[in-house]
Amino acid sequence: MDIDLLTNLFYAMVRTGTPLLLVALGELVCEKSGVLNLGQEGMMLFGAVAGFITAFATGSLWLGVLVACLAGMLLSQLFAVVALGFNANQVATGLALTIFGVGLSSFVGAGWVGKPLAGFEPINLPLLSEIPLIGRMLFGQDVLVYLSFALFVLVTWALLKSRVGLIIQAVGENPNAASAMGLPVLRVRVLALLFGGAMAGLAGGYLSLAYTPMWAENMTAGRGWIALALVVFASWRVGRVLLGAYLFGLASILHLVAQGIGLSIPGNLLAMLPYVATIIVLVLLSRDAVRTRLYAPVSLGQSWKAGG
Repeated sequence: MDIDLLTNLFYAMVRTGTPLLLVALGELVCEKSGVLNLGQEGMMLFGAVAGFITAFATGSLWLGVLVACLAGMLLSQLFAVVALGFNANQVATGLALTIFGVGLSSFVGAGWVGKPLAGFEPINLPLLSEIPLIGRMLFGQDVLVYLSFALFVLVTWALLKSRVGLIIQAVGENPNAASAMGLPVLRVRVLALLFGGAMAGLAGGYLSLAYTPMWAENMTAGRGWIALALVVFASWRVGRVLLGAYLFGLASILHLVAQGIGLSIPGNLLAMLPYVATIIVLVLLSRDAVRTRLYAPVSLGQSWKAGG
């Protein structure tokens, strides 16, 4: 491969991995607090359509981003009411939320399919974007990719270095002990869900406002499910989430690379790679269930109520 092809490959890898990184960071925080929300796909889609309609109607891309985040938060609070307020099964509630979000986004966006929108454009930082190989990848992206870098640093610092991170992890490991220490377990979990919903909505907004500035039904193409597997693949460690997001992003564009270098492998076969990789990762992790449980939050997916 020549240097131009590698430069374009790394650039596309980061762009493709950005929605996975955003939604996986939000899900990581949720799971660290002990909440398993499988509704990421539905929240992403609803965020994508809400952000697109807002940006198209008002002409403001940033207002579209804000509404996309709020849309994700709205659905996350629906999950909170059912799963935390009424102690419903979190797995079933998350699956129902995905079905609801997919259907709601299709209904709301029925009249907006295929309409063009001038989305966020790449911003090349002077000199830095000209660094060979990594310059365009890190310093020639649109503003939402730069925002994802900042959010990664923020989440890493919050979980590993701040009191907030200690509280979130204490609630996720042992909510009864955390409650006995005076920590507001339900409030922490609701706030974690709000953050996760905002990140899922932002990921959806990135797809419809920057990656492919348009609205199409099911445009997330299973990225919410891949992000869920990514958190497990990363063993609930924030640094590995970044690495995994970009690896899955790379797998998503290999069919374009194959076409570029003239390989005769069918493009549809290579386009299956990210989904095949997800299955393989889950199978490999399930073979070492003991090690997986060592890293998973102890109370993950378990219902809890005060005095219970």
